[in-house]
Amino acid sequence: MNLHEYQAKRLFADYGIPVQDGDVARSAAEAVECARTLGGDAWLVKAQVHAGGRGKAGGVKFTRDLQELEDVAGKLIGSQLVTKQSAPDGQPVNCVLIAAAADIAHELYLGAVVDRASRRVTFMASRAGGMDIEEVAATTPEKIVTASIDPVLGLQDFQCRQMGFALELDATQRKQLVGILHGLYRLFCERDLSLVEINPLAILTDGSLCALDAKINVDDNALYRQDIADWRDASQEDEKERRAKEFDLNYVTLDGNIACMVNGAGLAMATMDIIKLSGGDPANFLDVGGGTTAARVAEAFKIIVSDSKVKAILVNIFGGIVRCDLIAEGIITAVKEVGVNVPVVVRLEGTNVNEGKDMLAKSGLAITSAENLADAAAKVVAAAGGAN
Repeated sequence: MNLHEYQAKRLFADYGIPVQDGDVARSAAEAVECARTLGGDAWLVKAQVHAGGRGKAGGVKFTRDLQELEDVAGKLIGSQLVTKQSAPDGQPVNCVLIAAAADIAHELYLGAVVDRASRRVTFMASRAGGMDIEEVAATTPEKIVTASIDPVLGLQDFQCRQMGFALELDATQRKQLVGILHGLYRLFCERDLSLVEINPLAILTDGSLCALDAKINVDDNALYRQDIADWRDASQEDEKERRAKEFDLNYVTLDGNIACMVNGAGLAMATMDIIKLSGGDPANFLDVGGGTTAARVAEAFKIIVSDSKVKAILVNIFGGIVRCDLIAEGIITAVKEVGVNVPVVVRLEGTNVNEGKDMLAKSGLAITSAENLADAAAKVVAAAGGAN
């Protein structure tokens, strides 16, 4: 689950991490009121969307005039912001963060992730803040310093000091960084985060450190024990992916026109690969799980046909945990219930495969059976209009 910047900064403040003063506004009038409450003579208007690259896309504006602030907020709220990391049609801007402007002397980068290689939380920092950290990693990786945290010992002060020296901070700033890093580590562990980023972590002109931006990803698997679960903003998520989560379906929208419904993540990836190899383009990744039911198959079909780009559907099921005849029954029920009007190719293998194929053949529906995965891919690509 992704958090908005204003939500992430609330958590930062709870854990003693310094942030700018600011408040969220859902209308232009609220934005002006927020600026007046903050005081000062300069403000930032920041679109709240789950996508990076807001500044270059016009989603972050600096202003010294309340009328201009009102105009900017009015244009952003209710718009679709298209960034290099957003969906092609952009992300909806439902609110903006009004933040007090800061006098910046230098911009740093600070982040933490779960490093799968070391199986530890790892901090990353760089003097090259305020820009794409991916670009820094690709072109000048020596500018990034890391600290891997032992899960038994926890974050150690010497690691914080080492990072402070690497960032060329003075003694006072290094002491402040120790507090920030310990706060981030507690936040990361206690809130079950998978990623946290501060870009930039600014050195202000008075020498202090301040988080001017905030990005947090929360592990979905731990939301049941987190009171921030209701902070999820469904408007920022793909509608099909959101519906899939409600039925415990693993779904990712892609750009092609051949929909896939498969049980098992590995088999799903292999299915997409062979579709591509056969000249087609997969429209989605969809893993219905090993113990799928007719109801979940029906819901999967509903999600698939809601995508107007889909020209054909490939169902690739291995009947191991669940029998092929039960899967066939679910497919037949789903096709009848949903009213699928695009070609459906089904490849079944496993327990009771012959019974399942027989049920599909006698269903009277426009369902094409395939003998193997290569045969299924060739048939579904042809049904979708041929190879690209």
